[in-house]
Amino acid sequence: MLTGQEKDCQEWFKKAEEDLISNQAVLKEGSPSTACFLSQQIAEKYLKGLLIFHNIEFPKVHDLLELEGLLLSVEPKIENYKKDLDLLSTYYFETRYPGEYPEFTLQESIAAFEAANKIKEFVLERVKK
Repeated sequence: MLTGQEKDCQEWFKKAEEDLISNQAVLKEGSPSTACFLSQQIAEKYLKGLLIFHNIEFPKVHDLLELEGLLLSVEPKIENYKKDLDLLSTYYFETRYPGEYPEFTLQESIAAFEAANKIKEFVLERVKK
């Protein structure tokens, strides 16, 4: 039976997987900006699940670099993904709100999805140990 902490962690991962499935569909026929946003959300939810796994509280934020900072003391190898986290962090606001933001391309959305999957793999490897 799962502990409350393990259950909470798994719930974050489940929500991330829902975003991953949605992103796969969007990449086939949807908007690149939506795909970029979903990639950011995948990474955010996996990072928050990892924080819960380590019993680290986190504020209500969407900044992946801030979440990375919270993880550094227990998961120093997260720093190897700084480039991916930096890329994905830009997609939260730029894809959700109107403004002077560039149009995103299919190539950018594919790169964002690949970055999100790297974060997913890192997190799942860490919780297996």
